[in-house]
Amino acid sequence: MLPPIPPGWRSLLKGETGKPYYRALDSFLAQELADGQTILPARKDIFNALAATSYEQVRVLLVGQDPYPTPGQAHGLCFSVQPTVRPLPFSLRNVYRELREDLGCQIPNNGYLKPWAGQGILMLNTVLTVRAHKANSHQGRGWERFTDRMIELVAEKRTRVVFLLWGREAQKKQKLIAQSHHAVIMCAHPSPLSVRKFSGCRCFSHTNKNLAEAGLAPIDWQIPDV
Repeated sequence: MLPPIPPGWRSLLKGETGKPYYRALDSFLAQELADGQTILPARKDIFNALAATSYEQVRVLLVGQDPYPTPGQAHGLCFSVQPTVRPLPFSLRNVYRELREDLGCQIPNNGYLKPWAGQGILMLNTVLTVRAHKANSHQGRGWERFTDRMIELVAEKRTRVVFLLWGREAQKKQKLIAQSHHAVIMCAHPSPLSVRKFSGCRCFSHTNKNLAEAGLAPIDWQIPDV
């Protein structure tokens, strides 16, 4: 069921795809489909984050939880939705409000975050699939081990990477980032349940500050209108 790993990550992750946990994950997803369940995002989009940002490009790693469970929203980049999706998910609206308060960014007319991926932001959920209408339904099935390995690989990069860990599940990944030349910024999740703690975190300006300190170009966080 699982699609091939995109070329920019394939050689790094080839050791994972043959392991029993990965095969069990693949079998679980195939059974979900056989049982008539809808899996989100679509098969072709499951590894979109890897396709959009190669290993060599990564300089910011944004870690979320699991995909949006509402059909038509998730497309493989955490917190992002396709350009035509309306209304925007509440979490993404809260991200845009913080961007406006932090950096003065205009709130765009869409939720398509792929322009961030092109600047070296890997937008990774800790779990890469979900059953439609049932949040967190694919936790504990093997995705966490796979994405942990991805985080470890990014942490092995010799140039600075800023790790943005949003929410409790993402913050657990701090233990995978032992290298002192990286920066770790931990915030509450921007969901309505925790947005009061997310608001005012200024994580976007802090990210740019940490990149600048390492001699790296800042991120242009403004998402263009479509």
